[in-house]
Amino acid sequence: MPSRWIRLIGIASAVLVMGAWAAWPSLRTAAFLLDIAGVTGRARSVLPVRTQGFTTTDVLVPTRYGGVAARLYSAARSDHGVVVFPGIHGGGPDEPRLALFCGRLAATGLTVLCVPLPELRQFLITAHSTDAIEDVTVWAAKQPSLAPKGRLGLVGVSFAGGLAIVAAGRPSLAEHVEAIVSIGGYGDLPRVLRFLCTGVMPDGSTRIPHEYGLAVIALGAVPHLVPPEQAGGLETGIRLYLQASLDDSPGKPQATALLGAARKLRDELAEPSRSLLTAVLDRDRPSLGHALEPFIDVLSSDPALSPERSPRPAAPVFLLHGRDDNVIPSSETPLLADYLGRGHVPVRALLTPLLTHAHLQSGVTIRDAWALVHFWNLLRAALD
Repeated sequence: MPSRWIRLIGIASAVLVMGAWAAWPSLRTAAFLLDIAGVTGRARSVLPVRTQGFTTTDVLVPTRYGGVAARLYSAARSDHGVVVFPGIHGGGPDEPRLALFCGRLAATGLTVLCVPLPELRQFLITAHSTDAIEDVTVWAAKQPSLAPKGRLGLVGVSFAGGLAIVAAGRPSLAEHVEAIVSIGGYGDLPRVLRFLCTGVMPDGSTRIPHEYGLAVIALGAVPHLVPPEQAGGLETGIRLYLQASLDDSPGKPQATALLGAARKLRDELAEPSRSLLTAVLDRDRPSLGHALEPFIDVLSSDPALSPERSPRPAAPVFLLHGRDDNVIPSSETPLLADYLGRGHVPVRALLTPLLTHAHLQSGVTIRDAWALVHFWNLLRAALD
């Protein structure tokens, strides 16, 4: 073979190798996102990206309010760790979507500490969760297997996204956080509650808020809505509704049973608890929002609940939000990005139609998929 052809083949081979090397992070990220979205067909099979094995260990993490049950996902080979704080959900570390997300993160080579916070599991948004995020992160940063260099990433989902940014801005975490990720999070809690109660967006436009978020507000407002002797019954009824909302099983048998129990309890309640629980069960947004709106400030004014009312973190912040989210509206992300940016915090933000509130959807366009892959690659680089 002539030497000219040998040189051409060598150059072509080098280009192919370099192209494959450059594309590898994107292929790895695409496989990760498809797995999280539950895509198992041909679209996933064309990306035969190898994943690492991992083991899980249940641990009790100390906080100022007592131990918090968590699960540690230990990757086979890892020198970076993240702590994942899920949002308002009654499930613990065994919740299927959470376990899938954390397991798939570990399979990419991260050590993952999954920490469902007690108050968020009780459908409550309080500063106790912000404190717990701080305490858990301080503890995790001292674990060599999780944070060999004393630094790690924070991932907060939904309402935990805003709380994680607040916690990361506290002095105790200044040297321990590499990056913060907020998925479907927020900047200002009073602004979010006002949207949920009224449907009015910050720019004056309107859209229909999700009844799940409104029921969460109602639960927190119970002491302000009814006499003390009625509080227990109304709280129980609202929690039954919220637990029923989480049933994703075919036919929703658990939801049917829980809602039946809530209606039976409703019929036994005195006024005004009966009418309030009826509004929750009937998804009567206007009536419930009108009842709750006067209590927005008392429920959300604590600076420890809102990133835009708290000291900014020093670490880079990555904001990922579903474009059509109606639990925490996506308008929160550009507003929060602006607040952080004015404090010279490095910020990356993406609004995507591939997210609902906190879950990936399987339907994709090439442009939207690439934007999400690029965003996640930048995040992954910050953690590495």
